[in-house]
Amino acid sequence: MAAFIAFSGPDGFGAGKLSFIGRAEAQTVDMAKLMEPGPLPDQVLGKADAPVTIVEYASMTCSHCAHFHATTYPVLKEKYIDTGKVKFILREFPLDIVAKAAFMLARCGGEGKYYPMVDVLFDNQKSWAFTNNPAQALLAIAKQSGMTEQQFNTCLSDAKLAENVNATAERGAKDFGVDSTPTFFINGKKVPGAMSPEELDKELAPLLGAN
Repeated sequence: MAAFIAFSGPDGFGAGKLSFIGRAEAQTVDMAKLMEPGPLPDQVLGKADAPVTIVEYASMTCSHCAHFHATTYPVLKEKYIDTGKVKFILREFPLDIVAKAAFMLARCGGEGKYYPMVDVLFDNQKSWAFTNNPAQALLAIAKQSGMTEQQFNTCLSDAKLAENVNATAERGAKDFGVDSTPTFFINGKKVPGAMSPEELDKELAPLLGAN
């Protein structure tokens, strides 16, 4: 298997953590700044003119992120995104090199395949994120999603993509005070932690009114 830019360490994979030094936590951030183009184009779900925008910073190997996407995200999508009330954006904040590789695979999937790949990776997190050979486990998932081994190798050897994934996380930390995952910004309000469906409803109710 190719030596991937995505990973470090003598065997291609390492267990190192990315560390970020952000400024003091702010309860709200400027929406115009939050929505400025970053190192990677935002993957947007929902209507462009939805009254509420939720930006989530997540790590693919974060168990709390996987729990949110298994329990609360389906409610968010059905009740708010699909009905035009919320525009949702997931941004990369990998806490380790395996998470970075997973995000790179999602980015390499092609038009309309980012969120389907993210869903598969979160749903099957235990099968690849915490194994002795995450490269092989990720390859199996990539093949099931229609990617060839050559495409897999090319994706994880893309130095520019790896750099941009890191830069997305660094921007989240330095500009918006993200220091843990998941962290949400709901119309600019910072909400750290994996929200329950009830907590999500509580955050959105005053923003949506009778909508």
